[in-house]
Formats: sequence, C-alpha cells, structure tokens
Amino acid sequence: MSPQLLQQFSKLTEFLGRALGPDYEVALHDLTDKDCSIVAIANNHISGREIGAPLTNVALKIIADRSYLTSDYRVHYRGVSADGKMLRSSTFFIKDETGALIGMLCINFDDSRYKALSDSILGLCHPDAFVETNFLFDEQRLATQLLPEEPESFQHTPRGVAGSEVASVLRDLNVAADRLTQDEKMEVVGVLESRGVFLLKGAVKDVAEALCCSPASVYRYLSKLRKDD
Repeated sequence: MSPQLLQQFSKLTEFLGRALGPDYEVALHDLTDKDCSIVAIANNHISGREIGAPLTNVALKIIADRSYLTSDYRVHYRGVSADGKMLRSSTFFIKDETGALIGMLCINFDDSRYKALSDSILGLCHPDAFVETNFLFDEQRLATQLLPEEPESFQHTPRGVAGSEVASVLRDLNVAADRLTQDEKMEVVGVLESRGVFLLKGAVKDVAEALCCSPASVYRYLSKLRKDD
C-alpha cells in the first residue's frame, strides 16, 4: 500500500472508530507484510490486538481462494472477541488500479451490550417463560446464518494463527495430533493450504510442531499437494 493511501485509510480507521463508538472495532490491514499486517486499529479492546498483529484466518482464506476478485467486500460473518463473545464482522477489500488486493478494512461489531439491555427490558415487561417462548435470541441459529462457517479468530502472532487453524482442523477430524496417520497429516496440510495458512512466514515450522512431525515432512506434503494440483 502506498504511503498516501496508507495515510488516508489510517485516518478513515480513526474516524470510523470514533463515529461508530466503542462497540465497533475498526482495523486496517496492509498486505505488504501478512505477519504484521495491522497498521491502524480503533477500539482494539474488542479483539485485544495491537498494531503489528497478523492477518486473521478469514483474511488468509480470502487471499487463498481469491474471492476478492468477484466482490468488493464481505459482510456479516462471525468473529469471536477477546473474551469469547460472538461478533458481527465485515471486511472491505482495498485494491490497486489493476484489481490486486493490497489491504483490508475490517469492522467487528460487539452487540452484546444491546442484547443484554433488550433482555433486561423484556424481563421487566413479561414473565420469564413468555420471554423465552417468544423472544429468545437463538445465537446458535444466527451463527449458522453468518459466513464463513469457521469464525474469525483474532490472534496476536503468526504462530497463534497457525496453531489455531491446526486445532480447528483436528477438531473436525476428531483426532489428536500425535495419533494422525501420514495420510491424515497430508489431509490437514491440504486444508491449511486451502485456508492460506502457509502465506505466513514460519508457518511450516509452526504447523510441523503442532502436528508432531518435522518441517521437512510438511514441505514434502505441500510439494506433493501442489504438484497434484
């Protein structure tokens, strides 16, 4: 991202943070360095991240699947706050004159205060049983409506991103890392590749450690997968 564009979007990040208020985190990512991509952030108490934090799992997948080529933004998908609350997240894709993705402007909305207030007001007006029957907020149903399926995880380091993604894949497989077969390890590496995890520097080493194998093995799996593709 050029210095002029960076300055302009940094000002926009600050403006949006102040205009929208403390329940909205606004983060600006410069894709020049995916390991330290956040260059401006407002209301960072929501995710706990600082300037210099890496791209998220969702951002990496957007780069890997190139979905930014057919859209200018992605809205209303799930994120998870620093204290475990569900967020409503949206991302605007910053592109250069050729259409190449050079940055992302992300907004993460924590609506938990409003939900709590709504529940309190309904509780004053109606018996609990009536509220539960007619007004119960089905967070699980809402979660299934928001995309992507895997929620956005806000990590502080590239190592954290890699570790979180490995843990996610292992949960889906329902198997411990030290019990994986060679084919299962290749399957895990394939999923991580599709999610863009290996765009981060040092990801091979971090993934190898999480899978209880050597970096050479991960490189071998990647080589085979890319050759097959």
